[in-house]
Amino acid sequence: MTDDSRPTTTEIMLLGQGYVIACPPEEQEQLNRAAHYLDRAMHGIHARGKVLGAEKIAIMAALNITHELLRTLEERKECEATLARLSERLEQALTNAPSR
Repeated sequence: MTDDSRPTTTEIMLLGQGYVIACPPEEQEQLNRAAHYLDRAMHGIHARGKVLGAEKIAIMAALNITHELLRTLEERKECEATLARLSERLEQALTNAPSR
C-alpha cells in the first residue's frame, strides 16, 4: 500500500543548515535553484560580518532579493512600454507608407 497523500519533500541547505521542504516533484529543480540563490545571498551577508544571527541574515537576504525582484519588474515594465511605443510607431509608419 502506497501513501499518495503524503507530500513529497526535498532537503535544502541554507548557511550549512538543512531544511526539509514539502515540494511537488515537478518543482524540485526550481526549489533547489531558489535555495542555492538564497544560500549564496546569505553567505554574502554573513561574510561581511555585520549581521550575526541566521534569522537576521535571512531577513537581509530576503530584503535584498525582493529589491532585486522589484527593480527587475520595473525594468521589464519600462521595456514593455518602450516596445509598445515602438510597435505603435511602426504601425503608423506602415500605415502612412506610400503604396507600391
